Amino acid sequence: MTGLVIRNTGSWYMVKVDRQEGLGEEAQPILPCKVKGNFRLKGIRTTNPVAVGDRVTVVPNNDGSAFITKIEERRNYIIRRASNLSKQAHILASNLDNVILIITVAHPVTSTTFIDRFLATAEAYRVPVTLVINKKDLYTHEELQYAENLAYLYRYIGYDVKLISVSTGDGMDEIREMLKGKITLLSGHSGVGKSSFINAILPDLHIKTAQLSDVHDQGMHTTTFSEMYELSAEKDAGYLIDTPGIKGFGTIEFSKEETSHYFKEIFRISEGCRFGNCTHTHEPGCAVLEALKEHRISQSRYDSYLSILEDENESKYRE
Repeated sequence: MTGLVIRNTGSWYMVKVDRQEGLGEEAQPILPCKVKGNFRLKGIRTTNPVAVGDRVTVVPNNDGSAFITKIEERRNYIIRRASNLSKQAHILASNLDNVILIITVAHPVTSTTFIDRFLATAEAYRVPVTLVINKKDLYTHEELQYAENLAYLYRYIGYDVKLISVSTGDGMDEIREMLKGKITLLSGHSGVGKSSFINAILPDLHIKTAQLSDVHDQGMHTTTFSEMYELSAEKDAGYLIDTPGIKGFGTIEFSKEETSHYFKEIFRISEGCRFGNCTHTHEPGCAVLEALKEHRISQSRYDSYLSILEDENESKYRE
């Protein structure tokens, strides 16, 4: 029996079983499952051996639960370094058609370092990303100008960027069209409006939302586990995956030689470097450093690139 992992609560996984021949269109039970045996992904230890979005084989038990005995090969996934665990990783979701990364330039602030680390990981695992800048209705003139400049930067690099307001509905119709028929992961810091976004797309769910912390101007977690929601009862309507808000984004499995491949503009310009194994940090004849001087690469993007190179220093995750 095969199915789709639609929810992860830590030790249990909810699996939507595939339709069975002869049992009718509606015969798709959702089974609570546990993992049987040890799963490994390319030798990496992960905090969650099974991820939302995985296609799995399950063996039912007599009590209505089941064991997950096999994971089908993932076509892609989003993975990050687990908090405070230098050698462990956490898979946010797998088998994705798109990711919507919701960001805000105020209340709370999303740093360009966080954005770039997320984008680099998505590039590494071949997952398209749309940047959605939320809360445009709340910004001052200066904040809105910064948001528009940010949108210009990432569009110039080659990313799809939307500037929206979930609360007023501005820009949401375009988002709804984009979601149809696709499996989309929703991610971002706590407080950027992910739960409100889901409520706008799927109002019958009534996802809990929370106010920002007055002390730190940061969001408070309202989602405690990952779950995928079907966009409608129609066949192949698509899914939206909600995940807990994340503060930082530690990369994993990036070598110094390949990190630049995951920054689109740096990779393009690096074709002009004198050395094929150029790290773009100090080498003579480096086209990337030259482009940085000429402002053809933004300083914020280059700083993010350097920060990922420093991820090889595992002690920083033990502080």
